Amino acid sequence: MNRKFQASYKFGLIGGAFCVISFVIFQLLGIDPTKLSMLFGYILIPVFLFIGIRYYRNEVNDGLLSFSEGMTAGFLIYSLIAAISGIGIWIILMISPSLYEEIKAQKIDLLQGNKELIVEQMGIESYDITYQSLLKMTTFDIATNDFIWKIIPGLFFTIIISIILRRNFK
Repeated sequence: MNRKFQASYKFGLIGGAFCVISFVIFQLLGIDPTKLSMLFGYILIPVFLFIGIRYYRNEVNDGLLSFSEGMTAGFLIYSLIAAISGIGIWIILMISPSLYEEIKAQKIDLLQGNKELIVEQMGIESYDITYQSLLKMTTFDIATNDFIWKIIPGLFFTIIISIILRRNFK
């Protein structure tokens, strides 16, 4: 496990830093940073997973990679990316309450703008519950959402990349 961590942590740290930087850049550009940070993560995570698992296979494990080794290395990479991104976003939102309020207001406006559609499809109770939960939303909720939406695709991409890069013979 130690060899896998030593080979993987660099890719997780760099990927997480890229996610936090993208959050800041999207905010500075006036774009909803929460949505585009997640979208950017869907592009960034498979790239760092592929490079990291391939690095582990070629440089650390003598060109061999079992499915379980690829899954372990990938888990370390996407978990670090998600943790650093989530913690970074939480810190940014704690430092900048105005950004947090802006994001919260955007989400409430979006919900209110789609009220008719939501009520038609899900019912008024569902809309009211969602509205009340948005009013109670905290900076930690935003960061946790980002974390979760980096873990889920990370697992999916790790499975695929571990299968593609698997090599049990030289």
